[in-house]
This record gives sequence, C-alpha cells and structure tokens, in this order.
Amino acid sequence: MTLSSETSKPSAIFTEGSTMRHVLAMTGAASIGLMSIFVVDLLSLLYVSRLGDPDLTAAVGFATQVLFFSVSINIGLAIAIGALVSRAIGAGQRPAARRLAASGLVHVFVISALVSCAALPFRRDILELLGASGEALDVASTYLLFTLPATVGLGLGMALAGLLRAVGDARQAMYVTLSGAVATAILDPIFIFGLGLGVEGAAIVTIFSRIIFVVVGLIGAVYKHDLIALPRAGAAISDAPALMRIAIPAILTNVAAPAANAYSMRIFAHFGEPVVAAFAIMDRITPVAFGVLFALSGSVGPIMGQNLGARLYDRIRQILTNSFAFAAVYVVAVALILSQASPLIIGVFAARGQTAELLNFFCLTCGGLWFFLGGIFVANASFNNLGFPVLSTLFNWGRATVGTIPFVTIGAARFGPEGGFIGLIAGATLFGVFAVVMAYFVTARLARDSKDG
Repeated sequence: MTLSSETSKPSAIFTEGSTMRHVLAMTGAASIGLMSIFVVDLLSLLYVSRLGDPDLTAAVGFATQVLFFSVSINIGLAIAIGALVSRAIGAGQRPAARRLAASGLVHVFVISALVSCAALPFRRDILELLGASGEALDVASTYLLFTLPATVGLGLGMALAGLLRAVGDARQAMYVTLSGAVATAILDPIFIFGLGLGVEGAAIVTIFSRIIFVVVGLIGAVYKHDLIALPRAGAAISDAPALMRIAIPAILTNVAAPAANAYSMRIFAHFGEPVVAAFAIMDRITPVAFGVLFALSGSVGPIMGQNLGARLYDRIRQILTNSFAFAAVYVVAVALILSQASPLIIGVFAARGQTAELLNFFCLTCGGLWFFLGGIFVANASFNNLGFPVLSTLFNWGRATVGTIPFVTIGAARFGPEGGFIGLIAGATLFGVFAVVMAYFVTARLARDSKDG
C-alpha cells in the first residue's frame, strides 16, 4: 500500500530556505526521539541503582560498554544508508533511492545478526577483559544474553529513522525512537519491580522496545513515503560496494568511541566497584545532557547530502558553520546546568562515598570534554556525507588511541580516576580542534574542485 499524492514523494527540501532553520528543525525533532531513548536508559539504571546493590549498577555499566560496540556498527550502517539515499533524492533519482533503501536494510539485518551471534558465546570473556568480576560479571553476562540479539531490531530501527530523515520527515523519524522509549518507560518498573525480575526484567523490556522501533519505522518509510523498494538479492549485492565505501569507514569511526570507553573502563575498574558505578551513572547521564549533539550529527548529514547532490557548495559551508555554532552554545549552557545539578544527581542515585565524589567531579568538568567532542561529531558528519569518510575514521581512532591511552593511563596513575577523566578531556581537545579545521578544508576543496571541473 502506498500513497498516491505528490506530497508523499521524496523531494530535496533542504536545498532551499534557511540552512540554520533546517539544522534547528531536524535536530530538534531528532533530539526528542533520541533523547527519549537516553532518558529511558537513564531511568532503567536508576531503577537498578534503587535495588541497593552497587554490583548491579556496575554490571549494567559493563554490559553497556559491550552493547556500545554493536550499536556503533549499526550507527555506521545507518549513516551509509542515509548518505546514499539523501544524495539520490537531492539528485532527483527516486527509483535509485528506493532501491538503495531496500538494499541497505538487508545489509543491516545480516551484519547485525552476524555480530550478535559472534559476540554471544564470548560475552563473559569480553566482560572479564573489561574488568568485570564476581556478581557484576554474572549479572552482566545474563543481561547481554537478552540484549545482544535485540541489537538487530535496534539496527533496523535506526536505519529506518535515518531513511525518514533523508527525505526530511524529522517528525516521523522522531516517532520511531520515541515509541520504543515510551514503551520502555512503561514496562521497566513493571518488569524490574512488579515482577521482581531486577536486571533481567530491564533486559527483557529492551527486546520489546526494539520490536516497536522496527514496526513504527516501517510504517513511516513504507506506508507514508513509499521509500523502500522490494528487497532483491541481486540489487543488495550490486549496491554493496557503494554502501560499504561509506559504511566501513563509518563503522570503524563509530567503533572507536566504545574502544576508548572500554579502555577507560578497564583503567577505572582497577579502583573498585564504586568507581565503576560512578562511571556507569555518568555514561547514562551525559547522553541525556548532551544528546542533542548526537541528534545534530545525525541530522546534519541528510541536509549536507541533499545539497551535495544538488552541488550547492556555499550552502554546505553555511550548514557546517551553523552546526558548529549551535553545538558550542548548547554545550556551554548544559555544562553550567550540570555544575549546579550535581547534588541533585547524587541524591537521586543514592550515591555514597567515592561514587558520590566522582559524580560531583564529573558534573563539574564534563562540559570541557563534550565541547570538543561536539566539534568532532559535526566534523565527522561532514566527512561521512561529503565523500571523505576515511577522515572521520582517522580522527575518531586518533582520539581513541593517541588521544586516550596515554592521557588516561598517565592521568589515572598520577591522580587517580579524576586524573584519568582529565586525560580524556585533554585528548578530545587535541583532536577536536584539528577536526574542525579539517572540516572547513574539505568544504573549500569541494567548492574549488567544482569550479575547476
């Protein structure tokens, strides 16, 4: 079933009008859906923390780091699909856009399933490598038994939301993530407390939310926009090179962040479960506080992609400037709020001792980290969607290795977990500044090459 009206057909809406308005509108809608996920994840951890066992809180933290790898792979695939489909729409090639959308979803399903199946038998080994032990290890392993297979549904939902953003339907893309988040918010207390399932209950609810992601995404992409052609094996194989040229660098780029986090988690684990618990809590708070940056990096891609397809290079530079300015103002504002909200956060999570001390430290200093991470996010979005995905890979892995390992290791050895976190900020500063400069160089090169051609 499809709609016959012209309004249901994808059009290059981002090639006209105010670039800042497009950035704000797409980011605003994406933020609601994306941050709803982060808020519900935060609530899940809050519920677990209320069980009164720091080991359980630490277990969710360890499991989250493992899931972060699978999620990052799905993000890379979604970036590739959105980039190619938005370019095809910008160039007025609707049949190609529908074919690429179908092929992309096939690749997401196959790759997500393979990654999940490969990780399941080794989940305890991976958790031990991160520093998990005792009850935290056992609980985290059980949690992953449920949630790793559910990443397939999450990958498909993210890809479908990316397709909807590629055609400019930010509202429907928002509904994809918002629907699953609402279901989780309702079911989590029932399964965790009402049925007495604890952490396992939170994991089961995750499966339900991923199914809802996919259903709502298909309703928008298929029935509302007729954006997905019938999947065909031949088309999926022939489209694979174009998809993988963007997806592989994007996946490598996104896997860099969990790699850096995993190394940091291993370093922090040496200081005991209270430190890991603080790290786990901040891992859920910062996405809620700075989730708009994630939404911005995902939303600006289709806007750039359509303008690249239409060869409007001056608008691409405007979009880049708008995005950097918005990210900087947002981070400064949120950092000020977090610095004042520290006592409230500590009280809500019933943190004690070293966990409370670290939470207070994080709230006072994390703005410095995210100011420069915001620059990297926007720069990476420009690299992925303007034909330079390898640059995003280089910058992310540079920060994950050179910008993380020596800084965190030395900082933690000299000044404890606080010093390790300051090391993260120092590494992000180095690579964030360079990434912003390179993003402008790339846009200038595109404009120059177009004139020469």
